[in-house]
Amino acid sequence: MRLANNITIACAPLLVSAALIALPVQAQHSHQHPAPAVIQSVPAQRWDSDAPLRTGMAEIRIAVDALQHYERGHMGPEQAVEQATRIQSQIAYLVANCKLKPQADAALHVIIAELGAGAQALKDNPSDLTAIAPMRQALAHYPRQFNDPTWALTEPEEVR
Repeated sequence: MRLANNITIACAPLLVSAALIALPVQAQHSHQHPAPAVIQSVPAQRWDSDAPLRTGMAEIRIAVDALQHYERGHMGPEQAVEQATRIQSQIAYLVANCKLKPQADAALHVIIAELGAGAQALKDNPSDLTAIAPMRQALAHYPRQFNDPTWALTEPEEVR
């Protein structure tokens, strides 16, 4: 029973985040979110990443990178919405499968909250390209916070 309680306690932040991701953007913004400034500095030691985190973030990066084609007019709104849905799907995958320490989990949830908000905003209004840049910036914070050998540690770019 003690193990079950520990698992329940460890999974609680993930379940709350999953519920927040599922809410419409308007409902999500009716309460306070952690300030994005929390992820601005590189910690002295980056958090370890597990295989589900690396897989999910790689898929999210592919989807966000694909949105560059939309920004340049080489992709239609239907395809952009498909990419936003892909991002949301991968966020749900991360929430369900990542097994991180509580502080690492909190750092991840700041990143995926920004990604989720951007994906939902793009789905709600595909003509609003301003939803894409914050997702790109959130992605840039991932390698600054997590040790993932498949990502280079770079500074966020304002515009690609």
